[in-house]
Amino acid sequence: MAYSQILSAFTGSLLLIACAMPHAVTNPAPGNDEYVILLHGLVRTPRSMGKLQKSLIDAGYGTCNVGYPSRSYGVEELVDRFVYPKIEESIPASAGRVHFVTHSLGGIVLRQLLRDHPMEKLGHVVMLSPPNQGSEVVDELGSWKLFEFINGPAGQQLGTSPSHLPSRLGPANWSLGIITGDRTINPILSSLIPGPDDGKVSVQRAQLEGMADFRVISTSHPFIMRNDEVIAQVLFFLENGVFRGGKAPPE
Repeated sequence: MAYSQILSAFTGSLLLIACAMPHAVTNPAPGNDEYVILLHGLVRTPRSMGKLQKSLIDAGYGTCNVGYPSRSYGVEELVDRFVYPKIEESIPASAGRVHFVTHSLGGIVLRQLLRDHPMEKLGHVVMLSPPNQGSEVVDELGSWKLFEFINGPAGQQLGTSPSHLPSRLGPANWSLGIITGDRTINPILSSLIPGPDDGKVSVQRAQLEGMADFRVISTSHPFIMRNDEVIAQVLFFLENGVFRGGKAPPE
């Protein structure tokens, strides 16, 4: 594949970077002490999760939309230096259940977080387009200087081999629902991925052992968190531990 084609594909990804926005915490509605922590994806900011955050607030949840410098450090350091301290600072001790909604890299950040810092009050987790088994895009392009420049150390950790981070974090032992897409706006990167994909992650590699439910929705990787059907399913899972139309989880 021509270098110019790859350059064009990555340049398009850079256009998706939004202005930085500090993490935000909103008090729950009266009578509701549940919080949802949002973790954005690689080369994104909390602003990318803004529509979803508003829907959660409207549903009565307190929210913590965490910002972290995804391009600057590896996942372990992102957790220890930025994500975990912000959660500790932002979620009151009086909070009830604490849920998570993540996009892309945010799902891997959360898996690292929960391995290093188990949470007694953990509720439900919804991951959107997570590279839970890595991505062939990283296998093919991770050694390129351009890839490293755009995606940083964390991006290089997301390959599919047993030595890459997603394979070393283990299965989910908490309530997890995963939604991924099967449409792409980046056919060049999709050509590197076998089977249906969302432009960054295959439908197969988004899945994780131990998940409670899984859905494929016709949307693409960069915009899945803004999709109305996805947002409705996120809200349903946080309430019920299963996606709309799925089987009730065991007692």
